[in-house]
Amino acid sequence: MKIPTRAAIAAAALMLTLSACGGGTPETASTGTSGTPAGTASSPPASSAKAPEATPSPTPDASPSPSGTAKAYRMNKVYDIVPIDKSASESKVVLLTFDDGPKSEKTLLPLLDTLDKHNAKAIFFVNGYRVKAHPELLKLIDDRGQTIGNHSWDHIQLGKEKADTIEDQIGRVQTIVKEVTGKTPAFFRPPNASANPDVHAIAKKHDLLFMTWSNGSLDWALGSKTQDKPQAVIDNVLKQLRPGSNILMHELPWTGEALDRLLDALEQKGYSFVDPSAIELETGDPQ
Repeated sequence: MKIPTRAAIAAAALMLTLSACGGGTPETASTGTSGTPAGTASSPPASSAKAPEATPSPTPDASPSPSGTAKAYRMNKVYDIVPIDKSASESKVVLLTFDDGPKSEKTLLPLLDTLDKHNAKAIFFVNGYRVKAHPELLKLIDDRGQTIGNHSWDHIQLGKEKADTIEDQIGRVQTIVKEVTGKTPAFFRPPNASANPDVHAIAKKHDLLFMTWSNGSLDWALGSKTQDKPQAVIDNVLKQLRPGSNILMHELPWTGEALDRLLDALEQKGYSFVDPSAIELETGDPQ
């Protein structure tokens, strides 16, 4: 039997090493470059693996939010919510908003339950003093997948206040909401739509999208009315309805009674409900 030379043994060892490593370049043989989480799928044999293709960057009109929702809408100068892509067919939308909470489970739960029933999202603009009294209700809003907005600490007319008071009223709400939910509000609505240049500047400093509304339900004004309050809420919204309506409602008993019928009526008219996380977060005044 012919004894192998040292050169032959070295050559055989080199061939075995290359075979064990897949024989590829570092790019094709290494792991973690394709973005696929470990353990989600079996890798092909190393000898047949191909270099991963580059993933294209998202276009500006579909930039993902921190929650992963693409930004499909923006707010215009009259506070309507409109598609970023002007050719998009999904323009028959409304934004649902509720002010002045969180008050109590009795008034909050009917709103949350109806939103769940219709697979709808909304912004709950909260007051800091109410959050301090009922942090568990704020946590409930967040746990149910709804968005929390800043509505000042004491619900005062900020347009009549100086900068230091405005900063206190806005900043303290940012802080307490973050403490309770771990999230900082991205939307701001001044009580009674009362604002001045300092309000706009301070909202912008806190990276808040300033908004009022474009469709008022007038539910807050029905306290002394003897008419059917839930139907009045519905009628007031439908009278003003247009694509992009930014609907102002409140955490009130008759609004909770009206909401299911209102959302049914909107859906029957072909409207859907904007997820706030899909709104482009331009700060300060709408462009």
